[in-house]
Amino acid sequence: MNDPQRTTDPSHVADSITGTTLRSAGVIAVAFLSLLAGGCGTSETGSGNTVGPAADSTTTEPVDASPQESAESGSPTTFEVEVWADNWAAVYVDGELVGEDSVPITTERSFNAETYTFEATYPFTIAIEARDFKETDSGIEYIGEPNQQMGDGGLIAQVTDTSTGEVVATTGSDWSVLVIQQAPLNTECADDPDPDATCEFESIDAPAGWADADLDTSDWSAATEWSASDVSPKDGYDEIDWADDAALVWGPDLEVDNTILMRLTVQGP
Repeated sequence: MNDPQRTTDPSHVADSITGTTLRSAGVIAVAFLSLLAGGCGTSETGSGNTVGPAADSTTTEPVDASPQESAESGSPTTFEVEVWADNWAAVYVDGELVGEDSVPITTERSFNAETYTFEATYPFTIAIEARDFKETDSGIEYIGEPNQQMGDGGLIAQVTDTSTGEVVATTGSDWSVLVIQQAPLNTECADDPDPDATCEFESIDAPAGWADADLDTSDWSAATEWSASDVSPKDGYDEIDWADDAALVWGPDLEVDNTILMRLTVQGP
């Protein structure tokens, strides 16, 4: 039986239905947004950007290479070159001067040993300009003195890797040599009162870039090895512990060859 006091207002029914619909839509929207939020917390494979917590990474500490591995891989290595010369020498590595004799060649009896350090990578070219003292282009020394004479040269050198103590190069017949000053060509003039008037000589200019690594030395000669009795090394020679295969070298004529250029390419230890 209908309650005559209870009437249904169509507008109230509409409001009720609308409210219910809106609440349902709100629930759906919240659920949808929750799903989106959950999806954004994952990483996308193959993407350059990672969303969410970063992936764990592993760091490996670098391992120091041995001195020999460093030299062979292109890292500079420190070397020491020891030189004894009668009378003067300058040392170059790959075209760069690394040291020259501290005693002027004009100093009487300028015999001494020198030690220089340098950095290089294998292979490198060591080049030496060596001079025997001559008073003039005649090739004679002590002109007008009781001891007027032809001089004689001689040089010995060795290169050591300072990180290992290994001798990696020594002078010997494997070096290439170019003689650029010779005198006297007529050795009988050695005792003449005026050797500049009678002694003959030959001089050539040093080739351009003669100390550079890429110089073609196919027309150079092999260094000549000389004995200690030939050169009579002194004053500084005994201060150095020379390797067994380090030899005294010069051009083919110990007395006539006054200025020489010599080179060797060191491939590795």
